[in-house]
Amino acid sequence: MNIQALLSNKINQAMIAAGASPDTDAQVRQSAKPQFGDYQANAVMSVAKMLNIPPRQLADKIVQRLDLAGIAQKIEIAGPGFINIFLDRQWLATQVDHILKAPKLGLTSVIPQTIVIDYSAPNIAKEMHVGHLRSTIIGDATARTLTLLGHNVIRANHVGDWGTQFGMLIAYLEKMQRENADDMALSDLEKFYRAAKKNYDEDNEFAQHARAYVVKLQAGDEHCRSMWRKLVDITMEQNQLSYQRLHVTLTKEDIMGESLYNPMLPGIITDLKTKGLAVESNGATVVFVGEYKNKKGEPMGVIVQKEDGGYLYATTDIACAKYRYQTLGADRILYYTDSRQHQHLTQIWQIARQAGYVPESMPLEHHMFGMMLGKDGKPFKSRTGENIKLADLLDEAIERAGKLIREKNPDISPQELKQIADAVGIGALKYADLSKNRTTDYIFDWDNMLTFDGNTAPYIQYAYTRIISIFKRAAIDEEHLNLPVIITEDREAALTTSLLQFEEIITTVARDGTPHVMCSYLYNLAVLFSSFYEHCPILNAGNEQTCQSRLKLALLTAKTLKQGLDVLGIQTVEKM
Repeated sequence: MNIQALLSNKINQAMIAAGASPDTDAQVRQSAKPQFGDYQANAVMSVAKMLNIPPRQLADKIVQRLDLAGIAQKIEIAGPGFINIFLDRQWLATQVDHILKAPKLGLTSVIPQTIVIDYSAPNIAKEMHVGHLRSTIIGDATARTLTLLGHNVIRANHVGDWGTQFGMLIAYLEKMQRENADDMALSDLEKFYRAAKKNYDEDNEFAQHARAYVVKLQAGDEHCRSMWRKLVDITMEQNQLSYQRLHVTLTKEDIMGESLYNPMLPGIITDLKTKGLAVESNGATVVFVGEYKNKKGEPMGVIVQKEDGGYLYATTDIACAKYRYQTLGADRILYYTDSRQHQHLTQIWQIARQAGYVPESMPLEHHMFGMMLGKDGKPFKSRTGENIKLADLLDEAIERAGKLIREKNPDISPQELKQIADAVGIGALKYADLSKNRTTDYIFDWDNMLTFDGNTAPYIQYAYTRIISIFKRAAIDEEHLNLPVIITEDREAALTTSLLQFEEIITTVARDGTPHVMCSYLYNLAVLFSSFYEHCPILNAGNEQTCQSRLKLALLTAKTLKQGLDVLGIQTVEKM
């Protein structure tokens, strides 16, 4: 059920009948204030200007031709020509009964697309840190949303599993006589990485040895490939634990690292040269991108092959775009990386399109995001200035949540405490990030995220738990709610209208990759339910009809909160 789409279609038809162009958009929006109805059509003024007639005259003509029988209780023209629509309460009630019986909360079926989502992308031989959090959870929320709508979502974890660092690691492991890496912990690898880098920078003989290993690795040397595979496996096994703790849907099968595209790179260079896109410049192979100029006003060059024959990130990313379109059959590709990657991505996309690897009609979208900052306004780090390990952050979230829950419920069992602390702690951490517009930086603050007041995950989780407790007290299940919904109170109508707007919200999140829109919706829904619960008695409603009707509204609220939190990757609990 998408009320906005339904009204847009009907108002567009009326506008065309009134003389507007067939491609007119009625600009139907949810009303900001109740006195302006539930929805507004805002396009009348601009269309009237094109038709050279007074806006209110056009609005009158549109309303006369507008058929909203059974949907709208009242239609009025306000101001210079706004059309305000007040939804019919009986129609709202009927939709609630329908959605409660429908799968997936009555979401409209979509034409399935194959959508590739590039997110998380940790580096091999390093632990994930807080800098990986935003890409991982925002990308996963979008993946969950698009999957719910019925799209074929391909999760692409573009891990950094190729390059000179592996020559350093293999050489140093051999030097330390630690070729058997089966039992090595990821923390050991980090120490090895730092030691290997130190040797590489300070010992020329070691650096030559490491570079030789890179050549052997790229040539398919069995020993080097075996060591490389172990390093990758150790890292990703540890990362998978973090994904599971975060309730992120990425798995081992979603790994599509840089190494996947390595066999394609020689052919890419040859093809770019053949098509006249790549040229030699100071010994390197360069593609000049006309849209980007240097300080002298000359086209900027993107190096795709170094003088020594080595490839760069740009080369890999061009091959990556080609693979995702031509091999995976993508209809749309989304990249979740920070804003600093934007110019790089737009340059390689332009090259990929010029080369014919990706058509202009296929969307390539950079869903960039801002930074997580500390209270000092600087990038969020430990007190010693180091990156905070993601695992440590998750541990602290659960520990803080456990303390909060014990204070509210001292008699809780250890098993229940563990389950609830995990759901509340991880949920609070994720929600604090997801609830911010992804394009902006935000301040990380434990106190603000772990509270049962305001726009937080615990507040919404508690709203869900409260509804579950109502049904436990009522000793009634969904199957026995057989009386129709009736709406007589303003708070019932406000809650119902919000419930029916779920599809509008999820469609926006799917289109723009903006989970903060879902967060705002869920918080507002929880607030509306709290007001409804306070002023509209449910179990003590006075008669069975009203009781069942309000139980249905509570039930749909619980289902909507649960589904909304689920697309954010946040768990619900039935007791807090």
